[in-house]
Formats: sequence, C-alpha cells, structure tokens
Amino acid sequence: MADMEIAENAALVVVDVQKGFEEEEFWGRRNNPGADGNIASLIDAWRDGGRPIVYVRHDSSSAGSPLRPGHPGNGFKDYVERRRGTGDGPELLVTKTVNSAFYGTPDLAEWFGSQGVRQFVVAGIQTNMCAETTARMGGNLGYEVLFALDATYTFDLEGPFGWRLGADELARATAVSLHGGGFATVVATDAVVAAAGK
Repeated sequence: MADMEIAENAALVVVDVQKGFEEEEFWGRRNNPGADGNIASLIDAWRDGGRPIVYVRHDSSSAGSPLRPGHPGNGFKDYVERRRGTGDGPELLVTKTVNSAFYGTPDLAEWFGSQGVRQFVVAGIQTNMCAETTARMGGNLGYEVLFALDATYTFDLEGPFGWRLGADELARATAVSLHGGGFATVVATDAVVAAAGK
C-alpha cells in the first residue's frame, strides 16, 4: 500500500504479547520468528509519534493455561513491558478473558471514542485467534482496521474431522479472510512504520 495513510490519532492495539506464549510444550510449533521484532518496531513508531497505544492482556480462566493470572506467563514479554508508559501518547491497558479486545475491561470502544480514534492497527498473538477476532469486530463496528500480519504469530492447530493446519497456513487463512472479506486491510510492518513516520 504505497498510499497508506496513518491518522494522527490512529491507535496501535498490541494483543496478548505475553510470556506464556513462549511455553512451546503447551502451544506447539509457532510461525514467524520475526514477529516480536516487528511488534517492537510498531510500538516504537507509535511512541515516537505520540499516538495512542492499547496493550491487551489475556487473563485466561483455564486452570492449566500459561496465561492465567498469577502465573508468570500472564505478564507481558519483557520487550513490551520495557516500552509501556514511556511514550508521549495516551496508553490503555485492557484485560480480557475472551478473544476480542472489545469485550475487555475497560471498554475499548468507549476509550477509542474519548480519543477520537477511527483507525487502528492490530499486532500480537495469536494471528488467527485474538488478533483476528479483534480485527473482525473492529471492522464490524465501523473502524478502519489495518492488520500487520508479519507482526503476529500463531501455532499449529487441530480442528474437526482430524484436520490439522500448520501455523503458516492458519496465518494465510486469516489474511485472506480479513482482507478478502473486508474486515481489515492486511499490511506489512515496514509499510505501516514508514506511513506512521510521514
């Protein structure tokens, strides 16, 4: 998207970048090893531009989840935690127990309204779960949603009928569904960072 425009008050929504996702024995094989570097680049671009950032944390209600409250995995990854509270722009922490950041606490749509936000960028974990659900709901609610695919990652997954999809296949399916279905525009991190710096 050579003509991408990032609004002055466009928000970055950083979804569930938590230490618990590093527990490979629980989740299995992940894709996109460069995602964390891309997420960090987006956060830095938003901090430098004084734009609003939303940090979303999943507080799992499952007793065995690495993301459950009280478990070390519930906390943000170190590179995210180091960046929180260090920019000039407004920040929000949303906690949730379901996939969509719009069903968290405090109310994300209400906060967006208070900041005049109509455009936001999604990055984080997992591509096809909470990141995708947040993007889909944002599109349904009338926001302009940019989905930074290479700033997300996911894991291999088994579904019905013995079907199993690899993490890369799931990420492509998310990209096609979001972009082709009109929920969001799927973009690359470098393009977003360049547009944010204009």
